Amino acid sequence: MKKGKPTIHEIARVLNINSSTVSRALNNSSRVTQKTKEKVLAKAKELGYERNLLASNLRRNRTNTIGVVVPRVSRHFFSSTIAGIEEAAFASGFNVIICQSLEKLDREERIVKNLIANRVDGILISVSMETNTGKHLEYFQDNGIPLVFFDRHCEGIPGTSKVIIDDAQAAYEAVLHLLEKGCKKIAHFAGPKKLEIYKNRLKGYKQALKDHQIPYNPKLVLTSRLMEADGYDAAEKLMKNNPEVDGIFAANDVSAIGAVKYLKKLGKKIPDEIAIVGFSNEPISEVIEPSLTTIDQSGFEIGKIACDLLVRNIQDQDHSVHNKTIILNPTLVARDSSDRKVNG
Repeated sequence: MKKGKPTIHEIARVLNINSSTVSRALNNSSRVTQKTKEKVLAKAKELGYERNLLASNLRRNRTNTIGVVVPRVSRHFFSSTIAGIEEAAFASGFNVIICQSLEKLDREERIVKNLIANRVDGILISVSMETNTGKHLEYFQDNGIPLVFFDRHCEGIPGTSKVIIDDAQAAYEAVLHLLEKGCKKIAHFAGPKKLEIYKNRLKGYKQALKDHQIPYNPKLVLTSRLMEADGYDAAEKLMKNNPEVDGIFAANDVSAIGAVKYLKKLGKKIPDEIAIVGFSNEPISEVIEPSLTTIDQSGFEIGKIACDLLVRNIQDQDHSVHNKTIILNPTLVARDSSDRKVNG
């Protein structure tokens, strides 16, 4: 009687390990040690094991579909990244499923489960403000499904790639711009510190002050979810407790616009009495009065690069493009909100 082809279960039995461990090793999962991978691959070769790619595709229901998760599609930055993603996906023959977490972790977790149920080939994600550990994303790595972060990302998930901007440098340049415009006491509207992007923007703010011999004052850092109402409230609190502040660097445009509305209501002259710089270059930042100086994040480019990287992850058999970080340089867009005359 002809002996059948060896299976994953036979490899597991011979090595005295779980079948799931063998499967992860064959899929190059980062949850399996390199030593175990080598042992499994050697035994698979010895036994003549061959992966049935057709069965594998049927099992995972490959449909050339990519899942995309963003906090809010209404934000210009994320709609721009989606445009870049769709262009790159279409060029590579992939369809796209777009979902938004609305900044809620529980919603993000449900979205991930739905994408798994739809058998996506890979996922592109910018996590919510409530996301911390990213534990709900480990399934993808466990099952050899590529995951690429863009903009907001989680640390500590081995094997994942990310496409980001240099947030610390962008913040540094924003604060430097205010300093060059004569600002002496600069406040910062910060985002949740659990997210790397906001930690790095705070880091850049601090470094710019330090490099110009300006003492860091934690009372001038106001942390929130960075909605427009948050910016309005932060500006109100700032003017009551620290009316001498003459510059604000906000970690996004939305909160900066909230600050502009409060300061105009208060009768403050922008930028002569207080200059403001935002972050993300939302379309409204160009039409608000005064127009808002901001940081452009190149959303379309980030989306396109992230999707290209994911497609390569999906198609590349030697995993040479896994665990990769691509950092783009942001651009300061100077407008009226910081265009103050410098004495001397």
